[in-house]
Amino acid sequence: MRCWISLWRSVADSGLQIPTKASGRHLPSQRAGRWNSTGRPLPRPDPAAHRLPVRPSARCALPRRCPGPCPPSGAGRRRCLIGPSRAEPVATLDSARPRSAAMETLKAFDREVNAFVDYMFGPRDARVRGWFLLDSYLPTFFLTGAYLLCIWLGNKFMKNRPPFSLRPHLIVYNLGITLLSFYMLIELILATWEGGYNLQCQNLHSAGEADIRVAKVLWWYYFSKVIEFMDTIFFVLRKKSSQITFLHVYHHATMFNIWWCVLNWIPCGQSFFGPTLNSFIHVLMYSYYGLSVIPSMRKYLWWKKYLTQAQLIQFLLTIVHTLSAAVKPCGFPLGCLMFQSSYMATLVILFINFYIKTYRKAPSRTAVKETPVTTEIKNGFHKDYFAAANGLQNNKKAQ
Repeated sequence: MRCWISLWRSVADSGLQIPTKASGRHLPSQRAGRWNSTGRPLPRPDPAAHRLPVRPSARCALPRRCPGPCPPSGAGRRRCLIGPSRAEPVATLDSARPRSAAMETLKAFDREVNAFVDYMFGPRDARVRGWFLLDSYLPTFFLTGAYLLCIWLGNKFMKNRPPFSLRPHLIVYNLGITLLSFYMLIELILATWEGGYNLQCQNLHSAGEADIRVAKVLWWYYFSKVIEFMDTIFFVLRKKSSQITFLHVYHHATMFNIWWCVLNWIPCGQSFFGPTLNSFIHVLMYSYYGLSVIPSMRKYLWWKKYLTQAQLIQFLLTIVHTLSAAVKPCGFPLGCLMFQSSYMATLVILFINFYIKTYRKAPSRTAVKETPVTTEIKNGFHKDYFAAANGLQNNKKAQ
């Protein structure tokens, strides 16, 4: 209906002759004035009086004066002719206010958190400003919280369900982590060689472009920690609850947050050594995990015990390398060195405890012989008692 009214107005404003049924002749247009049957001019009508009332909450999908023909059928034609229906949601300023208020609250909280972090650790390194996930701590914090929540909810979800196999997913995942670790290992070696890094102590600004290259690799190392959250998710889906230990969760959750701080304040220099060793260990470790998924390869995987030993050696070497920079300073922040050494000491203690519990000595052969093979009870006596008694009686008869 609105389209026809708009068409009528357009014709009236253009000066064309409009036929009427009452007189059977063409009357002058609105521009020249209107005349009645006696030839007297009529007063010019108010255009606003002919407009249809529009609901305040309704908005037409097309302009008031339709520039083109309405759609031939469907919802588009209905909206063009009569406007949107009452069931269709209409965006208003009132409905947008709660969303914008929530966003403003979140932004204010983000500013407060980052201001507190900057107050605690001082000004950040300007070379990593604008890098993905680094400008604000909230994404790292929320991802860590989501990781812990997935562990708790996942165990509840899988409690009464059979475990998933996920063999092809595990092969692809472990292969991807292995290749990423191999790339970081090679790139760190080349970047530190190019920058002439000092193994004992290396500051943050002396290598120029090589420092930027190292920082880029360390960003991938930081990002790989959120990818490695999938280790625990796979354990949950496969119902490997025995492998979701405190050491496992503590290591994964803390490393991601610590390396956010490292990338923001000490993204190069002395920070290169730990990721270089860890990337080498991860090449071996994730290769082992990927091969262990294939049943035919398990008989060749005799070196799992040595992986834990290699991890312990890695932590000890990192502590020694960190403290060497404290003994002979080169401008690297001393507080960061002390924190890294303390954190590595906690990992050493937890890994030693894990190693003792997992790879303790097997019971001796005499203990195995003394232990009965079965636990079958008959008339209150173990069945081996009757075998021994029968043997003793047979020996007496033979004598």
